[in-house]
Amino acid sequence: MKRRALISVSDKSGISDFAKALQDADFEIISTGGTQRALEEAGVPVTGISEVTNFPEILDGRVKTLHPAIHGGLLADREKEAHWEALQAQAIDPIDLVVVNLYPFKETISKKGVEDADAIENIDIGGPAMLRAAAKNHAHVAVVTDPGDYKRVLEEARGSGIRFDTRRHLAAKAFRHTAAYDALVADYMTEEAFPETMTLTYEKKQALRYGENPHQGASFYEHPLPAVSSMAAAEQLHGKELSYNNINDVNAAFALISEFSDTKAAVAVKHTNPCGVGIADKLPAAFEEAYAADPVSIFGGIVAVNDTVDADTAEQLANIFLEVVIAPDFSDEALAILQKKKNIRLLKVDMDGDRKGSYALTSVSGGMLVQDADVKGLVDADVNVATKREPTSAEWRSLGFAWRVVKHVKSNAIVLTKGNRTVGVGAGQMNRVGAAEIAIAQAGSEAQGSALASDAFFPMKDTVEAAVKAGVTAVIQPGGSKRDQESIDVADEAGITMVFTGMRHFRHA
Repeated sequence: MKRRALISVSDKSGISDFAKALQDADFEIISTGGTQRALEEAGVPVTGISEVTNFPEILDGRVKTLHPAIHGGLLADREKEAHWEALQAQAIDPIDLVVVNLYPFKETISKKGVEDADAIENIDIGGPAMLRAAAKNHAHVAVVTDPGDYKRVLEEARGSGIRFDTRRHLAAKAFRHTAAYDALVADYMTEEAFPETMTLTYEKKQALRYGENPHQGASFYEHPLPAVSSMAAAEQLHGKELSYNNINDVNAAFALISEFSDTKAAVAVKHTNPCGVGIADKLPAAFEEAYAADPVSIFGGIVAVNDTVDADTAEQLANIFLEVVIAPDFSDEALAILQKKKNIRLLKVDMDGDRKGSYALTSVSGGMLVQDADVKGLVDADVNVATKREPTSAEWRSLGFAWRVVKHVKSNAIVLTKGNRTVGVGAGQMNRVGAAEIAIAQAGSEAQGSALASDAFFPMKDTVEAAVKAGVTAVIQPGGSKRDQESIDVADEAGITMVFTGMRHFRHA
């Protein structure tokens, strides 16, 4: 008895050559619809699915393979005599190989302005059923979803037959394929913010040498439809491969630079915390400010800017050791300058496109925390001046600047800004006054006349006392502590201004 292969693919790359090779290996080819036509045009003899089922394709092709003549041939356990008897009684021949990939649902919903009816029509029913049936019965049936596996399958089919370990590998791949497909469909159709189950799917973008540390394995996965403006959609123009820590830091830098759309900005990030942020009317000046904010910590860091890197900025960037530079673009002159540095990674990222992705995910032992992404800013806050003195216009500008930055610093977080740059950053401390002391110490004399932002309220007055002592003139914080009045009294006594936002920005992970 000839071996039989059922072929029905949306991705037809290489399928004609594969089918011809299968035929040469003494396979009978069964096929459907567009795949059948493509194979016939390529000169491959094909048995149509309706010839196998003795039933026509109906409902515009929605029903064609959902038939016992197909699924009996896929699911029969050939070790069981009763199954053989059932096949013979119904004149069903077994199917040995299934080559199926599914309707292009992802490609359909990624089209701008796609109609819901088009998306629904591209939800495959028969394909997943065949894949699952063949994968379940992988003891006897091989299932192929990826053209990249054609070569391996052919080599074994021409020999003693497709090996069990290959069939097992392909079956697992088929189940991953259908699971990812269903997850994308479910995501498209789900309207609830936090549904009763959450099934996520990501596609492997690249293997990484290791994770945070050399003893940890790692890979980078991306969403099947990554936002245009995202780390996953970045284009690497130069430099060695990104590491796990690079990607983590780049993501943090990209999130922070995205806060600035009203001015030229440059941010430097180290271990996911900003170490220097600068703003100016022109990009070279913005980077000068970011560098001056902390010329020590920027060494070996990540820099993100929100404008095309020109030659002047590139010269400054080239003068220090940086792991990665992220920008919406690089001029030809800038690329020529920066590409002289062999290892620096240059990433081009669209900063004006869609930033969809409303969830922030954090893995925990045995589960995952899911929350809305923290995309709100000062414009969304309930801002009020808590002290007797109102901020000056310059102080309002500094407070707004500090608030944008502190949102991206690990909690407990304190940020001091002065003029066009950060002058002190206190990150990840176990108490708030400790974070303030670090930021103030880093600022030194620059703390005089600066603005201070805190990501959460002051539980006691000690942080405001430290700020007053350092010469801070304006403070922004969420408020909401039982002891708020004590902090307000300290500020009023010193004649500084303090603004409450009613919104905190904890960042614990």
